[in-house]
Amino acid sequence: MTMLTIRNNAPVLPLAGAGDPWTRCNEAPVLTTTVPREYVHRSSLAEVFLTGCERIGDVTFALTGQWPRAHTFFTSADGGGHDPVQAGETIRQTGLYLCHAVYGVPLDHNVLLWSLDFTSRPEQLRIGRGPSELDMTATCTDFTWKGSRFSGFLQVDIHRNGALAASGTARFTCVAPATYRRLRGDRGHAGLARPLPRRTPVPAASAGRLAPFDVVLAPADRPGSWLLNPDLDHPILFEHANDHHPGMVLVEAARQAACGLHRPGTFTPTGLSTEFHQYAELDAPCRVDATLAAPGRVEVTGHQEGRTVFTSTVTGAAPDRTGPHPLR
Repeated sequence: MTMLTIRNNAPVLPLAGAGDPWTRCNEAPVLTTTVPREYVHRSSLAEVFLTGCERIGDVTFALTGQWPRAHTFFTSADGGGHDPVQAGETIRQTGLYLCHAVYGVPLDHNVLLWSLDFTSRPEQLRIGRGPSELDMTATCTDFTWKGSRFSGFLQVDIHRNGALAASGTARFTCVAPATYRRLRGDRGHAGLARPLPRRTPVPAASAGRLAPFDVVLAPADRPGSWLLNPDLDHPILFEHANDHHPGMVLVEAARQAACGLHRPGTFTPTGLSTEFHQYAELDAPCRVDATLAAPGRVEVTGHQEGRTVFTSTVTGAAPDRTGPHPLR
């Protein structure tokens, strides 16, 4: 029978078949957990991808993170790799964490995302037997306060197993609740928004997705054009209440439009560069148009109520010689 021994009032359980005891919690060199979910604006702990942060320079930080082996949304279409958009979400979380935990931005401030760019190396995104441990370096440029407004430009490199897996940048502004209410006016109340009913989405395969639930586009009236059409109950894209479509929904729309411009399975996105110009409202149609700029490069634009909402360049593996095949 295995005996329980007590040392300094702490239990130590011997390893089965070995002479060395388990390491006690207070003797472990590092205990891994996620950063507080509130710092990265997530409701679910399972959606927090950062595990630690250390300052290594005036404006430079070393962070750690982990991507789960099986994610309900951030998984490649073939099921064997991490989705490149997960790198974009990790960069977004890094910026939010540094704003709140390091630079003192209050948790109730609203973040205005102006741009999000990222590129990935598919060979470094393959899912292995264990979780993907990440080592990241973040450089903060012009992280400054101007009155009650905080803004900055962030650059992040994500390494996995010592190799660069992805890198990207983000530009943002954080504003106080009163400022946000003035910016949003009557549409700045998530509980008062009257979203458009969801249309039947395009086939999942044409959007580079496995499940219809994950598709954010519906057919429009011409090839190469769609309507923004996410499920507002999606647990990842709409994890908490919003009075507009979040930036990551627009990023996903650009990725899916780029896939939809080609025959299913012939285009694999590896990077996106997105500029956000206006809020994408829940109560008005938003058209998403995609054009093939060159093999492996698609230009995507979102328009709503006569205004440009976002522009995005999606890059990826060049399609086969059958060429583009717009699907509706």
